[in-house]
Amino acid sequence: MSDSYRVAILGATGAVGTELLELLEARNFPVADLKLLASERSAGRTMSFKGEDLPVEAVGDRSFDNVDLVLASAGGSTSKAWAHKVVDAGAVVIDNSSAFRMNPEVPLVVPEVNPEAAATHRGIIANPNCTTILMAVAVWPLHQVQPVQRIVVATYQSASGAGARAMEEVKTHSREILEGESPKPGIFPYTLAFNLFPHNSPMTEVGYCEEELKMLNETRKIFGASELRVSATCVRVPVLRAHSEAINLEFEQPFPPAKAKEILATAPGVKLVEDWQANYFPMPIEASGRDEVLVGRIRQDISHPCGLELWLSGDQIRKGAALNAIQIAELLVERNWLQPATELSYK
Repeated sequence: MSDSYRVAILGATGAVGTELLELLEARNFPVADLKLLASERSAGRTMSFKGEDLPVEAVGDRSFDNVDLVLASAGGSTSKAWAHKVVDAGAVVIDNSSAFRMNPEVPLVVPEVNPEAAATHRGIIANPNCTTILMAVAVWPLHQVQPVQRIVVATYQSASGAGARAMEEVKTHSREILEGESPKPGIFPYTLAFNLFPHNSPMTEVGYCEEELKMLNETRKIFGASELRVSATCVRVPVLRAHSEAINLEFEQPFPPAKAKEILATAPGVKLVEDWQANYFPMPIEASGRDEVLVGRIRQDISHPCGLELWLSGDQIRKGAALNAIQIAELLVERNWLQPATELSYK
């Protein structure tokens, strides 16, 4: 990646935006110029990048002039308001919200699964939902060997999925409960500290919340399998960072666990974590801050001869959001699907 690119982060001060900034530096993405964009209330702050303090600017109509790439993580309404202005300005936007994921003209990309989809973009590329990304990375290598017929998944989703303020709320509520106080819900409808509850995204008429239907619809689109059967139960749990998932896979023929382990041991983006004697398997505390999706407890479903069970933990902020977006950006650069800037300001 010898050329350099003019990059903007929209939603730079949020949990995912902060991670995007860190990953751009850690992975040495070829940045010619960097803009940090956020709401009016965050304007004026500074954030560090490669030893320099960069100002956070309020996003406006001219924010995307002379920009090649926008990494957006500021929520669906913000993306809908600005994404087409990014494209009109001649840039490509990789959007972390749900605004464009199911738009048939917008590719929904997990680089370990469907990298070629990124080539079809018309200026907007969608980053999938965090739970979908983590599941796709673990299931796709098996699906390639023997197509999955049905997925039943239960998610254990950390506070980080609702942002930095939600993580702080869990910390505050935990202290309050330990001190004998009664915490008042804020970001979440109920206190998450020492508690759990079904995911609080809007409920639909079919009895599944929006988060659960995202896993169905997005997995079908990413896998290119419009008839794939997926049933999800999504739950918020009192974990600060990193989601976990219990996944049951049904195949047409038996899928030996030993074969599944052999495949996943070398699968991109996966780290196999299993010690059956010690009852040691993936945990969110160990997945936090890691790029890989930790997968383990791979076993035969004793209720179905063609069933396979597995357990995973993955960092929701990292692979579930920021890292996936950066990997898409790297893909665009490596395959010349993005035009470079002409001047380099960060040596």
